[in-house]
Amino acid sequence: TDEWQKRGAREGRNFEILTAEIAKATFGVTPSQHKKLKGLKRQNLRDHMDDFELIFSMLGERSTTEIHRLEKSDGVSKLKGDAKRGGKVAGIARKQLEKEIGRSVVSKQNFLEKKINKRLK
Repeated sequence: TDEWQKRGAREGRNFEILTAEIAKATFGVTPSQHKKLKGLKRQNLRDHMDDFELIFSMLGERSTTEIHRLEKSDGVSKLKGDAKRGGKVAGIARKQLEKEIGRSVVSKQNFLEKKINKRLK
């Protein structure tokens, strides 16, 4: 987010758009669709992701940052293109893993609930 601010994006709507671009390219769903899939309302999506979801989110975000820096991107429209490219890197890796393990990485499972249920037993 600091990187986006330095490059002309404003906090709020611009950040939402850029985050959604990365997520869509990474997972094939926007953050709001991902939250709905997990049955979340106001909770933080990241808190409810499993390890693979977090890893691929981070890969998409870090790839995007590196593209911004290499391209010396400035302005929301250029940042948006970079976000799609960075997310695509993570999306390709996610699809390859899904092929190897035979299941989707994007899960309805709610990680925090699973953790809480384990503690209750």
